[in-house]
Amino acid sequence: MGHRLSKIYTRTGDDGTTGLGDGSRVGKDSLRVEAYGTVDELNSAIGLVIAFTADEAVKTCLITVQHDLFDLGGELSIPGTELVNAKQVERLERDLDTFNAELKPLKEFILPGGDAAAAACHMARTISRRAERRLITLSTDQPVADVARQYLNRLSDLLFVVARRLAAASDAGETLWDRERYS
Repeated sequence: MGHRLSKIYTRTGDDGTTGLGDGSRVGKDSLRVEAYGTVDELNSAIGLVIAFTADEAVKTCLITVQHDLFDLGGELSIPGTELVNAKQVERLERDLDTFNAELKPLKEFILPGGDAAAAACHMARTISRRAERRLITLSTDQPVADVARQYLNRLSDLLFVVARRLAAASDAGETLWDRERYS
């Protein structure tokens, strides 16, 4: 493979447009750019979770997710391309079931928090939900593969369970929502 980024700045985006993977140019505020930009933001947030945790099973799972998200970003940056598939969604479901089986049943809502890793995971979860909303918005204007939306939906569920796992393993634990606190 040759050098992909031999020069970081090109000045081609100075006019408020950016190039898609198919060579076309769109506004930097287009629905497509907003969608893949949010997926990129999610990938960065997951990088923080990986940096903050010592849990090797979580790290392994989330590094694979980062690769999947790079695929999804590529899919979104090249209109008509499908790079995320049902097997990736199924893998998320298996990981989700495995991690969830180790947790105490949840009887109350929990507040986002815990230690740094759990809190970062909750942040990643909310970004995943936003990325899903951006894909839905994009799909009102342009075709988006159903599996891409399914992937983000499962991923946000997985991140919730991972955040719970990380909080449970830390001294911080989980904070349950107390609806009666001001009564």
